Amino acid sequence: MLAALTDFADDGGTRFDRCGGISGYHWDIIGPKAGAAAKFAVGSRFGAIARPFSWIAAFHYLLANMFDEPQEDPSEQSSDPANRAKEKSDEFRMHAELAAVFEGPRKFDAQLIPGLDPQIARDLQKSFGRLEKSKSPESPVLPDTSAADAAEVLNLPIARGLSIGDYHIHRRPGEVMIARWLAGDQVATFYERFQAHFDAALSGFREDERQSLEWKQDPQTLAYLNALDALEVRMGDRYLREIIRERKIFVLSTQTADEINIAYLSDHIMSVSAADLVGGASAPPEQPSEQDLAWFFKLFSLRGIAEGVEQMCFFAYLQKSDETF
Repeated sequence: MLAALTDFADDGGTRFDRCGGISGYHWDIIGPKAGAAAKFAVGSRFGAIARPFSWIAAFHYLLANMFDEPQEDPSEQSSDPANRAKEKSDEFRMHAELAAVFEGPRKFDAQLIPGLDPQIARDLQKSFGRLEKSKSPESPVLPDTSAADAAEVLNLPIARGLSIGDYHIHRRPGEVMIARWLAGDQVATFYERFQAHFDAALSGFREDERQSLEWKQDPQTLAYLNALDALEVRMGDRYLREIIRERKIFVLSTQTADEINIAYLSDHIMSVSAADLVGGASAPPEQPSEQDLAWFFKLFSLRGIAEGVEQMCFFAYLQKSDETF
């Protein structure tokens, strides 16, 4: 069974065009390495969201607005219909995880709690750095030698009296660290929300693509549309949930973006102001430039069983992308 874990690998720098918008994005729990980067251009009809929050529309809006990147060469796009469909699936899955991790204030009244002890924040940063270095590039599963360190991270709320489900924040000018723990039923809810975000985005995209492309009737296009229809990803399976529970292993995945739009992350996903998230000194002005909104972003996601309970820890590091700090 564990042989299948070699399918998880670091894509090594997937980038999206200016409309699709991820700058220097990397992740290590996506699947077999593919030569072509995933790309997605969003039409202008997916502009601002004026109705109650809808993730079908919001994912299109997110892709159009969350990240910025110069135009890609169209010749780099995948020509294989199955690969092209899989790239879309990976793209939506990545954004679905981001939404599930950070939607707590909007969906579950989770609190943003500034003032995380600087030593705890630094220790978490060092711990995740060690855990990341300890695992194989081909697998997100941590080695047995790192199990104690992983369990210590998951048990930190008990050891240090930190609340579960909230966002514990340490800030310095131009730099933010965010830690969030989930346990027990909260983990199950996370996977349900993760799946719902992915399913809504993929369903909406399938419909849009079929309406836009089906008239062509050429074999390549029809094969691509059929491949989209055939896609089915179960997040619990994809992220090794049953294996974690059965074998008591620890799994670490990461997402990294050279530039993330901090206003989209705070305002639209979390429903909090950027100042609430990064602090007033680092928040963008009322009429921000693209540079004002650009932050480096890295998310660590640790999963495992600690003290007999299924647990998760998300640790995000954000740093202002300009040179003013």
